[in-house]
Amino acid sequence: MTEPLIDTFGRVHNNLRISVTDRCNLRCTYCMPEEVVFLDRSQLLTFEEIARFVAVAAPLGIDKVRLTGGEPLLRRDLPRLVRMLCAIPGIRDVGLTTNGILLADQAATLHDAGLRRLNVSLDALDPQRFRQLTRRDGLERVVAGILAAKRAGFEPVKVNAVSIRGVTEHEVVPLALFARQHGLEMRFIEYMPIGADQWERDKVFLAHAILEMLEREVAPLVPVDNYDPRAPAMEFRYTDGGGKVGIIASVSRPFCLRCNRVRLTAEGKLRNCLFALDEVDVKPLLRGGAATEEIAAVIRKNVMAKWEGHEINTARFIKPLRTMHAIGG
Repeated sequence: MTEPLIDTFGRVHNNLRISVTDRCNLRCTYCMPEEVVFLDRSQLLTFEEIARFVAVAAPLGIDKVRLTGGEPLLRRDLPRLVRMLCAIPGIRDVGLTTNGILLADQAATLHDAGLRRLNVSLDALDPQRFRQLTRRDGLERVVAGILAAKRAGFEPVKVNAVSIRGVTEHEVVPLALFARQHGLEMRFIEYMPIGADQWERDKVFLAHAILEMLEREVAPLVPVDNYDPRAPAMEFRYTDGGGKVGIIASVSRPFCLRCNRVRLTAEGKLRNCLFALDEVDVKPLLRGGAATEEIAAVIRKNVMAKWEGHEINTARFIKPLRTMHAIGG
């Protein structure tokens, strides 16, 4: 039970991303279709089932958990789940990724429950472009949520922006300046083939172009001293002391050979990769009272079966049938 989760490529897995709902109050074009049928709530894992799964995974080496969606803040009484996860021996880090629409009202309660890591998705500061991407209004609410998170004590607050050539490339500098002004850590993410729309590779605003734009129009950057090679983001700091920037280059610089993540969907499917074509249903085990050893064996088998990488840049790549909102961001 105490041996680490290692796959056939020697990668050690300690990071678990848990989707708590597939529902969302936005309809981001790169994430989900505008018209969608959500899961019935009875199909979702309960908080107790999620906590049981984490309690089994923790002795296997899982020590970091991130709650996602859909939009996780739509899940009622989420701080209760945060408290449950923080109390599990071996779990040292519980984080959350949100679109920020509901964050202003929940930031303080989530922080009080023990949540410490927070990422807020914000792709544009221009209201029209925000609506073009999300197919909803709400920019002001997202900004209010970010500022409320700062007041609640989250440090740092990370802001995630998907960079799409011809759509959001002109948002890079305004977002970077906004982050510097408010003491946020900005993260730019290359546009990936995981949404409902047809993916066009020439729309990927590549990492090197983002960095060049930031250095040219904001301030010089250098790699951070304490960079974690297992982290998905390449991290840089401004030489003038203006904070940090992360670049997640899933397309141009895949980090598959350093990946340490597994994923649990809202209805209990275990996935060893965001782009996985296969998944394992653990809900029957959790609802059927399966022994700890049986659940642990399923987790180990799923990790052991992990492929070398997603192969986005090859003709062998197959786009998953699930879109991002159904997998977990």
